[in-house]
Amino acid sequence: MPAVVARPSPTVRMLQLRRSAAAPARLWRRSLRLRTVVITVVLSAVALAAVGGVISYSIARGLFTDRLNQELTVSARATVAAQSVLNGATSTDQTALENLQLAAIQQVHDAATPSGIAWLRSPGQVDPLALPVATSPDGADQVVTEQIRQAVESSGTQQYQSVALTATNGQLHPGVVVGDVLQLGGTQYELYLIYDLQDVQSTLDFVQRTLLIGGLVLLLLIGAVTTAVVTMVITPLKQAAKVSEELAAGRLEQRIPERGEDVVATLARSFNRMADGLQRQITQLANLSRVQQRFVSDVSHELRTPLTTIRLASDVLYDARDRVDAPTARSAELLRDQVQRFEALLADLLEISRMDAQAADVAGEPTNLVDLVRESIESLDGLARDTGTPVELVAPGGHVEIEVDPRRIARIVRNLLANAIEHGEARPVVVTVDSSERAVGIGVRDHGAGMPAADAERVFDRFWRADPSRQRRIGGTGLGLAISLEDALLHRGTLEVWSRTGDGTNFVLTLPRGPLDSAAPGPVPLVPADARSQTRDEAPVAVPERAGVGS
Repeated sequence: MPAVVARPSPTVRMLQLRRSAAAPARLWRRSLRLRTVVITVVLSAVALAAVGGVISYSIARGLFTDRLNQELTVSARATVAAQSVLNGATSTDQTALENLQLAAIQQVHDAATPSGIAWLRSPGQVDPLALPVATSPDGADQVVTEQIRQAVESSGTQQYQSVALTATNGQLHPGVVVGDVLQLGGTQYELYLIYDLQDVQSTLDFVQRTLLIGGLVLLLLIGAVTTAVVTMVITPLKQAAKVSEELAAGRLEQRIPERGEDVVATLARSFNRMADGLQRQITQLANLSRVQQRFVSDVSHELRTPLTTIRLASDVLYDARDRVDAPTARSAELLRDQVQRFEALLADLLEISRMDAQAADVAGEPTNLVDLVRESIESLDGLARDTGTPVELVAPGGHVEIEVDPRRIARIVRNLLANAIEHGEARPVVVTVDSSERAVGIGVRDHGAGMPAADAERVFDRFWRADPSRQRRIGGTGLGLAISLEDALLHRGTLEVWSRTGDGTNFVLTLPRGPLDSAAPGPVPLVPADARSQTRDEAPVAVPERAGVGS
C-alpha cells in the first residue's frame, strides 16, 4: 500500500505561519537585552554611515581636486611648449607645417603624459594651409564634447570637463578633458589633453572599502561591548524580577543577593528591607487571620449547643402562644424569629470561615441551571406574593447540564432573587438564563430604586447594607452577597453587578461550561438592553478575582 502522508490543513498552516511570525515580535517585547543591543547597534550604524559618508566625500573631493590641479598645471606647461614650437615656424609649406605639428605634439608628450590628445581646428577658420586634425589614439576626439569646445572657443583660455572614458576592456573609467587654444599664423587651433583618473578612483575605492570594513568591525565591537554592559546591568534586574515573582507566589524568604556598594547593591538592600517588612506584616496578618477564623469557628460551634436549647424552648413557647395573653404570644413570635435569624447567622459565619480558610469544597454534579433557577423562584413564591412582585423567567439558553455544586449555585440564585424582590418595589423581576459555547450566565434584573456608584462598589462587602434604616421583610445576615461571590469564585465564575439610580439593578452570574473554558465573555450582558440607551448615573462593578471580603 502506498504511504499516507498527513498534510496540515490550510487553517493549521495559517496558524503555524502566524505563530512563526509572532515569535520574533514576542522575543522583541520580552527581551530587554535584545532591544538595547539592537537599538544601540542600529543607532551606531546610522552614525557611522553618516560619518563615513562625510569622510568618503571629503576624501573623494580632495583626491579629485589635487589630481585636477596637477593635470591643469601640466597641461598649461604642455600648451606653452607646443605654442613655442609653433612660434618658430619659418615655412608655409604644408609638409613643413605637418612636421611642425608633429614636433609640437611630441613636446606635449614630453611635458605631460595624457591618455589621449586631440588637435582640432577652431570653427570658422579659412586658411588653406591649415594643420590637419590629429588624435592619439584614434577616436580620442569623440571624448571632446561640444560644451567644452564652446567654452574654449569663447574664452580662449584653459577649460576642463569631467568625462567617462571607455577602457580597452570595455569598462568605464573616470577622466578629465583639458582644452586650450594654439595660434599658428592667423589660424586658431584647439588642443585637448585627455587624462584617465582610474588610479584616483582605485584609491578612493580602497579607502571606502577600508571604511566599510572598519565600520563593520566597529559595529561588532559596539554590539559585543553593549551586550557585555547590558548583561552586567540586567543580571541584577533579572534576579530582582525572579525574587519578586517568588515573593508574589508566597515564598517570602527569598532575597536578592547583595554585592558591592553601587546603585544596584543599594537597590538590592532596599528591596530586601522592604521584603523583610512585608514578610513580618504578612506573617502577622496571617496569624491574626488564623486567630480570627479560629475564634469565629470556635464561637459558632460553641453557640450551637445553647442555641439548640433556646430554639427548643422558643418552639415550645411558640406552640403555646394561643393559651397565653397577647403580649406574651407576641414575645414568643419575636423570640422564634430572632432565634431562626441567629441560626442563619451562625451558619453563614461557619460557611464564610471555611471559605476564608480555603476549606470549602465543591461537590460537582451535572445540573440543569434552568431547572435550578425555576426551583429557586418557586421557593421564594411566598415572598413574591407578599410583596406583589411578579417574577419572570426568560431562558433562551442554558438548558444543557454543566458540572456545578447545585447547593451553592441555588444559594446564589436565592440570595439574588431575595434581594431583587426586597428592593424591587413591587416592580417586575426578570431572571435570564442563557448560554454560549464556553459559558452559562444567569441574570437577575429588578426595576427598583437602584444604587449610586459608591454603594454598588461595596455591595459585596460583609455586613454592609445600602440603607441600614430601611425595614426589611426578610431577616438577612449581611453575608448573603459575600458568600454568593465566594461561591461563584469557587466555580471559576464571576459575579457582577450593574446599577443605576432610579433604573434598578442587574446581577449577572457567569459560569464556565467545562473545566478548560473561561467564564468571560458571558452570554448574559451586564448592562440590560432596556437601559443601554439611557445616560443617567450608572455603576457597573466587575469582580474578577477573590478579594477576601468581596470587591
